[in-house]
Amino acid sequence: MTIFILFGLFIALITIILFLILCASMMISTIKKKAFPKKMLIATLSGIVLTSSTFVYKMYFFSFSNIDRDFIQKGPRPIKSPTEKYDANAFYEPYGGAAGGVNVWVEITNNMKKSKLKTVYHSDAKSNFSMEWLDEDTLYIVNDDPNYPNSNRSIQLIIGKEIYHENGLACQSLLMKDEYETCYQNE
Repeated sequence: MTIFILFGLFIALITIILFLILCASMMISTIKKKAFPKKMLIATLSGIVLTSSTFVYKMYFFSFSNIDRDFIQKGPRPIKSPTEKYDANAFYEPYGGAAGGVNVWVEITNNMKKSKLKTVYHSDAKSNFSMEWLDEDTLYIVNDDPNYPNSNRSIQLIIGKEIYHENGLACQSLLMKDEYETCYQNE
């Protein structure tokens, strides 16, 4: 997915350059009474369409499959729901190198159905992270930093009905809309 975003940024840069050349060509064609630069206009419009498509795809076709699983780190030990119907596992994903940060996500496994993993929570990791089952279907996730009052990303989720994505990408994704009833994001 990162390569896709870099491709979008590269196309955007080329489109900006083409747009500047188009503007200069239009001014020259007007001043010197030359033919309108149709090929340059078509190239610029194509770049705009490609750039727009890249960012529309990223916004409306999001799935948790873009998590970089090559560098994941296990979070706190997995916890079982009271009747052991579900297992909740937390994982950390470092990003941005030395100056970057860490994302945290929580995956739920339904032990009764032996179903695939389902991601229900994704956020920037804070210094205080823990999970606790409140009942068979409700998981309480604590993710905050007491030193920063606006950093609280804690939430109570009903498994199978609710998910949380800090940036809201899962909430606006057309691919994920059937996977939950309610999606929360950081305000």
